[in-house]
Amino acid sequence: MKSLLLIGGLLGFGIGFAFSWMKENAWPSILWHACLSAYLTGLLMRWWGRAWIKGLSDATIERRAQLAAARFAPTHKTTKS
Repeated sequence: MKSLLLIGGLLGFGIGFAFSWMKENAWPSILWHACLSAYLTGLLMRWWGRAWIKGLSDATIERRAQLAAARFAPTHKTTKS
């Protein structure tokens, strides 16, 4: 989870820096925009990472339940005579 936060922060810093630099802002403004976008992108990546992990764990639990149900379900069919 920490790695996603750091990746998001670095990615956000780079994006904020690049866009602010392309607008030809002053250096303090460029740094401010880069820091703000790093913070917001880090939070977004942390949220997405948690949602992704939750989805994976839910899928694993569902798959185990399906396997357990298939294991204990009767496999023979009854026929009418």
